[in-house]
Amino acid sequence: MIITTTPTIEGKKITNYKGIVFGEVVAGVDFIKDFAAGISNFFGGRSGSYEGELIRAREEAISEMSNRAEKLGANAIVAIDVDYEVLGQGNNMLMVTVSGTAVIVE
Repeated sequence: MIITTTPTIEGKKITNYKGIVFGEVVAGVDFIKDFAAGISNFFGGRSGSYEGELIRAREEAISEMSNRAEKLGANAIVAIDVDYEVLGQGNNMLMVTVSGTAVIVE
């Protein structure tokens, strides 16, 4: 499965549009990660725990989108977009949404 943010794939011809596909993941952020991130913020630097959670959620959402495209018979997804949102009363939930157009390319 070719997955790209561009509307076309260089050297490939889109022969069929299968539709828009989505992948969504909502992940909770726990106390330990919040505490570790707070320490990183205090001393400066990056929060590896939050970065790891972002990477995992994004990869799961892309995988879900890819599986949905495959079920439609697509072999590529073009024009993908990745969005992040913080949800919940204490902003303790992370939502990652990806979308793109499932296509068949030759």
